[in-house]
Parts: sequence; C-alpha cells; structure tokens
Amino acid sequence: MFGNKSEMMGMDVCEFGGQLLELMWLSVCYRDKMADRNENKPVEEDSDDIVDLNYKAPEKKSLQEIQELDKDDESLIKYKQALLGNLPAAVDPNAPNVQVTQMALICNEAPGPISMDLTGNVGTLKDKTFILKEGVSYRVRITFKVRIKNKMTL
Repeated sequence: MFGNKSEMMGMDVCEFGGQLLELMWLSVCYRDKMADRNENKPVEEDSDDIVDLNYKAPEKKSLQEIQELDKDDESLIKYKQALLGNLPAAVDPNAPNVQVTQMALICNEAPGPISMDLTGNVGTLKDKTFILKEGVSYRVRITFKVRIKNKMTL
C-alpha cells in the first residue's frame, strides 16, 4: 500500500509517535491555564431582567375554555388549533383514568381465545360460564383505555 511500510502520511512511525506525545503533553500542561482563563471572567448580569414583584398570574383556564374564546375570529381559531391541537370529544370528568374494555384467556390448546367484553354491563358476565382445564397454561390479555386528565392550563 505504501512505498515504505514504516511511512504513513509522509512521516515515519517514530516521527508520528513523537508528534502525538507532544500534543498530549501540551494539552495536559495548558489545560489548567485554559480553565483559569475561563474562571476569571466576571459573570455578566442582565440589566434587562426587571423583576416585578407585584405580578399576578392570570386566571387559569382549561383548554376547552380557551378554544371557546373568540369563536368569531377565524384566524385566531386556526392559530389556537395549531398551538393546542384538536381537543378530544367531551369526556365525563368522573370517568376513571383507566378503563378495562376486554379481557381474554389465551391457550395454545384451545381453538381460540376466550374473551369477555367489559364495556357494557358487567353483570351479564355472571350468566356466562367458561370451562377451563386443569394443568393447562393460560395467558391473560387485558385491553384497556387510558384517559389522561388534561392538566394543561394557561
């Protein structure tokens, strides 16, 4: 590859090693001096930051309230949708945060999963019977929805 195996990038191995050691020595020796130079700089305070101690935060509003404001201004509605996104459909505030919708028992020996729909009246499940064999391994699959309470207020 090279005319002389001991030459790389126009210098021999000894010369390359010597330059590498010199660079390492310089970086170690001058590291403290460079750090001292940065530490001696005074920290500039921003005189533009005026603190108003009498500031009162505006009243908190829900996302629904914010989107209902200025319904007549079309450009403002588009701007709010760009910032806030589309709100989900109204959700019952008393609804649980996690709602289990379906539960299924899965067995390799069974023709299909045994599933239970939990969205409707759970009392109807009392009338259904399931026959499970002893000594057979089953897996449980639970399907659920998570409702995140929208805590974002402006």
